Amino acid sequence: MKGVRGERLAGEFQKEISSVISGKLRAKFPELSAIISITAADVAPDLKSAKIYVSVYDTNKDREKNSFEIIKQNAGFIRHELAQVMHIRTMPELRFILDGSMEYGEKIDKLLSDIEKENE
Repeated sequence: MKGVRGERLAGEFQKEISSVISGKLRAKFPELSAIISITAADVAPDLKSAKIYVSVYDTNKDREKNSFEIIKQNAGFIRHELAQVMHIRTMPELRFILDGSMEYGEKIDKLLSDIEKENE
């Protein structure tokens, strides 16, 4: 969603979804990874859907995947909790997407440092 209103809504979605995941969802599922970050929210102009980009950080890859699956499976619960907090006419359907940008950046940093070591 473009424009000032869209950016403001996306920011609010990011903040509130992060709050729901770290609070009520973690209470229901204590096995969630320690660090879960909502990196971006893209809300459709008609407020029918929203893409929510999530980064999950964990040393155990299985627990990382499991945490993301728990978030995806509880999209309805998260949407319901958002509706309690945010006062908008239409609460969009939430689609969670795993954001791999942090892992990608880490991989690029490692490659650059390897090249730097080879050149020394």
